Amino acid sequence: MSKPSRPSTSENATGQARTFFVTTRTAAGRSLFQTERMANLLIDVFRSKMRAGKFTVLDFVIMPNHVHILLSVPGETSIEEAMQLIKGSFSFRARKELEFHGEVWQRGFSDVRITDQQSFIKHREYVENNPIRAGLASSPKEYPFGSVHLKYLKRKQTADTPRKPD
Repeated sequence: MSKPSRPSTSENATGQARTFFVTTRTAAGRSLFQTERMANLLIDVFRSKMRAGKFTVLDFVIMPNHVHILLSVPGETSIEEAMQLIKGSFSFRARKELEFHGEVWQRGFSDVRITDQQSFIKHREYVENNPIRAGLASSPKEYPFGSVHLKYLKRKQTADTPRKPD
């Protein structure tokens, strides 16, 4: 299995905060993320690293055998470090918490640096519509392992929460 190409250069690795569209695949293309336990663990890894200030996940979709992420990293963090945190933390926790003992990730990942609003919108739409193109959902908010679904649930919960009288 070949390592994916990576167009980032050393000039893009440090300095100001940057945003990337990142794709990473499972080892041997196995459908590891078709189970709720595995997908939710990856979502929890995203949340814990965001709470720790390591990076910001702007949008994501967890497909059965790959993940797409729109990710902003601070100036002192390289995209390689951010992805190592995600992949390494997930692998460690999957072994420890889910007793998964196989190889999780394909070596490497691919990334595209987002440099303008047009590129951001194009990549966000790609992330949102990936489950539809794959026949896994009829709308982005129906697919349970993506940021669109989680944002939809949060808005719905907020709308359903009774307001306190003033």
